[in-house]
Amino acid sequence: MKPSRTLALSVAAIAALSLTACSSPQAPAHANGFCPTGELKFGIEPFEDPSKLEPAYQVLASALGEELDCSIEVQVVEDYAAEVLSMRNGKLDLGQFGPMGYVFASTKANAEPLVSFGTADGKISSYTAGIWVPVHSGIRSIGDLHGKDLALGSVGSTSGDVLPRYGLKEAGISEDELSMNYAGGHPEALLALANGTVDAAQINSQTLASAQESGHFDKSGFRQIWQSESIPNDPITVSADAAPEFKAAVKDALLNLAPGDIEAVGKFLDVTPAGPLIEVSKDTYAPLFDLAHTMGLTEKDI
Repeated sequence: MKPSRTLALSVAAIAALSLTACSSPQAPAHANGFCPTGELKFGIEPFEDPSKLEPAYQVLASALGEELDCSIEVQVVEDYAAEVLSMRNGKLDLGQFGPMGYVFASTKANAEPLVSFGTADGKISSYTAGIWVPVHSGIRSIGDLHGKDLALGSVGSTSGDVLPRYGLKEAGISEDELSMNYAGGHPEALLALANGTVDAAQINSQTLASAQESGHFDKSGFRQIWQSESIPNDPITVSADAAPEFKAAVKDALLNLAPGDIEAVGKFLDVTPAGPLIEVSKDTYAPLFDLAHTMGLTEKDI
């Protein structure tokens, strides 16, 4: 059965993204002057419950605003496509994308990565995608998922969609040979498994750490049957069309943030203890561009 995309993407957003894909990206409003309105808009992909993400990002945004002498408005967007479209249309000044989301933001919205999240020893942090089953399940490996129900996270998610599907492809399993359903997010996929409504579910290392810390998941009752290679954590980006002095000022400000300013966000990204933000470039995410090519992905897949 083909994936049932229960997290419905905005048809209008996808259509608009496709229509604008051939035109040149719009530069953000501040491109000809630094923060003229006194406010910058910072978009965040909905990789966790927005009611939890917003307070954490407000801490980071407040510290960044002090560095830049600007107010930073945090916007947890509706879905992955919406953030790409918003940056393309100049409605976001900054955007944190998941690694695969960044691939399409780079090609369709000219997003330029500035920094990502660092560990306490000054290295870029990473995470892994995984597929989990109940501990007593007869499913022993990803190759045993023929005919089973698999809960994925959200359409376009690196660890909640693309990488598990890549794992199935490598194992020689066609997507027609099992039932894949999008639960609506990482926590929802975990909950579907915990409630016994699916045979298996994707759970990435970030969601696992957060759920264990909050007491919402007892790891001893479940078993991981597949794990991806490490994925570099999310980049924070700006439009490449923004003024060079603006991009430089934002990068310097982000690199100057104290670990305490990043700590609350870091917990959701399984970066504990958090270190300073780390400078990154497009080359950092080259394996994700290769993955998108291997999987034949287009903007319609986010």
